[in-house]
Amino acid sequence: MRSAKAVVLFALLFTALSAGAQSELRTVRGAVLDKSENPVASAVVYLKNVRTLTIKTYISDRSGEYRFSGLDPNVDYELHAESDSFTSNTRTVSSFDSRKDIVISLKLDKEKKKT
Repeated sequence: MRSAKAVVLFALLFTALSAGAQSELRTVRGAVLDKSENPVASAVVYLKNVRTLTIKTYISDRSGEYRFSGLDPNVDYELHAESDSFTSNTRTVSSFDSRKDIVISLKLDKEKKKT
């Protein structure tokens, strides 16, 4: 009986901690813009986890918007966009930034280097 109570208590504690961790995740969102600050549809937005070097991509919608959610708040990320022959500056999302919802506009104002 005593061990059954301990298992139930542990399960409740684990569930509570998991729910708390979920609420700590954050979102990075924004818009991809051209030089004239018009939205750019179908631009590829790259989000790189600096710790693991994994890259996620998102194709901007018709209004140029992108969104990455479920991001670990303890990790730094690098973010940039590309479309046709243009690219944006790389922006950093720091683990020291405590905001849960981070909005970053990415301006396509540099020509991509030809390789």
